Amino acid sequence: MVLYMFTLVKNANVYAPEALGIRDILIAAGKILKIENKMDITGIDDINIIDIQGQTLIPGFVDGHVHLIGGGGEGGYHTRTPEVLLSHLTLSGITTVVGLLGTDCATRHNDSLYAKAKALTTEGITAYMFTGGYKVPTETITQSIQRDIVFIDRVIGLKTALSDHRSSQPSTEELSRMASEARVAGLISGKCGRVVVHLGNSPTGFNPLCDVIKQSDIPVSQFIPTHANRTELLAEQSMMWLKKGGYIDLTAGINPDKGAKGSVKASSFLAKCKANGIDTSKVCISSDGNGSIPLFNEKRELIGLKVAGFGSLLYQLKEMIQTENMSITEAVIPLTQAPAQCLGLEKDKGEISPGKDADFLILDKNLDIQHTFAKGVCHVRNGVAQIKGTFED
Repeated sequence: MVLYMFTLVKNANVYAPEALGIRDILIAAGKILKIENKMDITGIDDINIIDIQGQTLIPGFVDGHVHLIGGGGEGGYHTRTPEVLLSHLTLSGITTVVGLLGTDCATRHNDSLYAKAKALTTEGITAYMFTGGYKVPTETITQSIQRDIVFIDRVIGLKTALSDHRSSQPSTEELSRMASEARVAGLISGKCGRVVVHLGNSPTGFNPLCDVIKQSDIPVSQFIPTHANRTELLAEQSMMWLKKGGYIDLTAGINPDKGAKGSVKASSFLAKCKANGIDTSKVCISSDGNGSIPLFNEKRELIGLKVAGFGSLLYQLKEMIQTENMSITEAVIPLTQAPAQCLGLEKDKGEISPGKDADFLILDKNLDIQHTFAKGVCHVRNGVAQIKGTFED
């Protein structure tokens, strides 16, 4: 593979995510240098010129919820899902990814998750992680939530679980202390310091989080409730949470059309918010990729298990545009700009703008991914992975 000092992308129909029209984009050292109506550069031999002839260019997906070292295990040791492969992410348009642990904090460890985040970053995309997991007291690398976030470069916040029979059923006081520790660590380190909260099917829903907000000084923006479209109850509570100024994270793969009974499709949720005048600037969509999808009966007995993929992100983008009649800008925001801001990565990620990382996707007329660029390097060309992980075939 030839590496060029400069790359010039010409005639791109840019959504930054706001619509910029046809633009030329100059890239160097992994960054976007310039965006102009037309650029003709002479006198530089070491330049790669790509004319995409009016195809759509959007920021790379920022996926804030991925089981990088695998998840699952609810059905026994043989049901532990494998580690994610680099090309599985880039083929799905993911250029920034945040890993976390799930149910299994016994055979999965934050130390290994950190190593995986470092490995993926070395392989060419950008990877971070949340420390913690379902268990309370929470598992960490340094035996301290605060020290993990402050001193470990890839750690940006904390993960916990509520309203689920698999959670540790933490008290309001325990949740408040964990959230406070993560928040202070974020202030010290300049990271988001937020707490991703797995929400299960329990009818308690958002109630434990609301109790924390009522009984402490912790702001609603401290939490990122995830799987917020898992049930209709959670979806309704999510809208109230948004009205209070909080973030929510929708899971792209949770889809009533694909067997998730009683759930709400991410695209449908956003359309309903728009129809009701609810601000959606703090709505994020993530994949929950590489995690297990356990199927429980009414007795909470495991009856089946699947593995979540990553194609659900692009699927939801298409659904928002083609089914819900949202603009490309509206559809792109929850996959790029909103999660970048939520995760404290907006300085470098989530937008097509000079000074930011050259992470972008080029889509054809059917909104399928043709090319994926991460930090200015082409990882996917014409739908084929050009760069693979260290141990990929």
